[in-house]
Amino acid sequence: MVKRKGNLTLPSETGFLKETKEILDRWGADAIRDSDGTKLSDELKNLDAKIYTTYFVSRGHNEFAKQNIDECQHLYLMSNFNIATSNTVEIKFMEGYFSEQVKPDYDHDPKKWWEVINRTTGEVIDIADWEVDSEKDIVKVNNTKEFHEYTVSFLVYAIWDPTQMYNHITNDWGDKEHDIPFDVRKEKSAKFIEEYMDKWLEENKDTDVVRFTTFFYHFTLVFNDNGKEKFVDWFGYSASVSPEALDAFEKEKGYRLRPEHIIDQGYYNSSFRIPSKEFLDFMDFQQQFVSKTAKKLVDKVHDAGKEALMFLGDNWIGTEPYGDYFENIGLDGVVGSVGDGATLRMISEIPHVKYTEGRFLPYFFPDTFREGNDPVIEAKDNWLSARRAIMRKPVDRIGYGGYLSLAYKFPKFVEYVENVADEFREIYDTINGVKPYSGLKVAILNSWGKIRSWQTFMVAHALWYKQIYSYLGILESLSGMSVDVEFISFDDVKSNGINEDIDVIINAGVEGTAFSGGSEWLDEKLISTVRKWVYNGGGFIGIGEPAAIHHQGRYFQLADALGVDRELSFSLSTDKYFDKEIEEHFITKDIKRAIDFGESMGNVYALTEKTEIIEYSNGEVHLSSNDYGKGRAVYIAGLPYNEDNSRLLMRSMFYASHKEEELYKYFADNTSVEVNAYPDIKKYAITNNTDEMQKSIIYDGNRNSYMVELKPGEIRWMNI
Repeated sequence: MVKRKGNLTLPSETGFLKETKEILDRWGADAIRDSDGTKLSDELKNLDAKIYTTYFVSRGHNEFAKQNIDECQHLYLMSNFNIATSNTVEIKFMEGYFSEQVKPDYDHDPKKWWEVINRTTGEVIDIADWEVDSEKDIVKVNNTKEFHEYTVSFLVYAIWDPTQMYNHITNDWGDKEHDIPFDVRKEKSAKFIEEYMDKWLEENKDTDVVRFTTFFYHFTLVFNDNGKEKFVDWFGYSASVSPEALDAFEKEKGYRLRPEHIIDQGYYNSSFRIPSKEFLDFMDFQQQFVSKTAKKLVDKVHDAGKEALMFLGDNWIGTEPYGDYFENIGLDGVVGSVGDGATLRMISEIPHVKYTEGRFLPYFFPDTFREGNDPVIEAKDNWLSARRAIMRKPVDRIGYGGYLSLAYKFPKFVEYVENVADEFREIYDTINGVKPYSGLKVAILNSWGKIRSWQTFMVAHALWYKQIYSYLGILESLSGMSVDVEFISFDDVKSNGINEDIDVIINAGVEGTAFSGGSEWLDEKLISTVRKWVYNGGGFIGIGEPAAIHHQGRYFQLADALGVDRELSFSLSTDKYFDKEIEEHFITKDIKRAIDFGESMGNVYALTEKTEIIEYSNGEVHLSSNDYGKGRAVYIAGLPYNEDNSRLLMRSMFYASHKEEELYKYFADNTSVEVNAYPDIKKYAITNNTDEMQKSIIYDGNRNSYMVELKPGEIRWMNI
């Protein structure tokens, strides 16, 4: 049987022609790409494959950047906290920052653009009470209050692109010139990017796909004075700030932003922060500018007969694929890095493009492809995680990045990817464009809603953090589950109510964050709308600290629906009698091991004897359910991703929505096995999500059951 080729992009590099031909054939690639740090030779470009060429809009043009250094990009940064032990304090505001990446902007008057704040009181210090020493990078503050803390919010030039800096360090580019990013909002830079695009297109006629990496503004990534990451926020807009932008913002929105609206007490408007009106306005303002400016370049690419592909990373800020202006850019496709199932869905669900592409891990860099390491381990884990999501909504293409010459040294890795490529094409050819069976519709409720679809709880792209793995597990579980998922905001609920087709709402996170909601729950319309919806038959699942803010004798503002609240030590004088566990419960029926609640949540207790306590230990409720009118609410203390927890969430949703019997349609009793059905093509797929043999009882669409035994990682296709 001849293998089908296509749907795969292969990285290559000059001087690696023979081996590239071999891998091109074995992996069935139909496109070749360069990577940051590599170039494609003419011989490679003449192979029978589409040519992707990386294109940097606002970096990688140092000849222009050096001649127009005043058009560098900017950042707002905050100094360390400084204690005043007398009536003056000197603040070394650059302390802790990497001088090769950023330098203070003294060209724009600090008295206009900077801000000194008493962080003990929140008071903004009068500009007459502080002076800047530009020789020593010091701000001297006078008339300070003893033992109050002070900070400086200051404007810097960004003189080294942070992604190139990361690659520089990772790949030991010791002699490579530092890329200086410039701001396309400025006059000369705006003209340059259009003229250079014309010139580049003329010189690169053999390019088929222009891979924008990405457009104009990098997500917030600042390094410390040791060249290590100091602050990273994959959603951060801090690097899109400039005096020009702030002036234009004031003209358009009718008010002026303070530095503090960007600095945000040093949190820089992390996506975990409940967004302020000012920050949302700034995001909207930048998205409009980015979409209009990017469209000019994309139009030029199309006029040259080429495709325009955007990398969802690096300088992606302002594009917002799930935002209101993304469609206007006119891109052909989006490519992004696949770290797990949630990030695959984040890419595959992007609207308004002809195709999506996932760049799989590991990246072909020396940190992974080194002597003594086995890259197959990471590749296998990455594929099995992503495959769950692919079975629900596949990307149109897969690919890899980095130095092919490194990967080629690992024959077992080359063989494994060959198998992955064949399996991906089989899945894609079978289910692309086919709607999978879904037993429920689930809504994730938070401050961000649609614009952060499949991006909830992330700090940096698919990286693990102690405080969030208990919540990222929700998205990872849902990414491969037989349910429809949408993301709604608190404002959506207040303005439009809750759609009738939603079966279950999930609210999860730590109190005070944008994901749990914090002060959002003080809005009487929001709380009463959600309560009424559950009371009339909806299912609600709260994880961690749902709807949490201490108010009027409650901590969980939906405690009445959940049947539990959290003790804050204020009601220790009130006895809590209810601690009897239910011996068996629908939610935990398939779970054979102790439930992993991750970081969990302490001091949660049942309000009445009606609360079904499913897991109780250490004097705390970690899993419970409560009937509320015609509806139900389930409480879970935390949900890191594993197979059992994914099943626990699935059972919780069917139970909360009173659809227990519907669970047993296209269902496997083994938590390591999943079933996805595609009624329109009369097929369903049974997948083994592990690298071990698995046995499972399988239920078909009519709830008939039979036993299967699956090889490690096997997909078995069945006819309906």
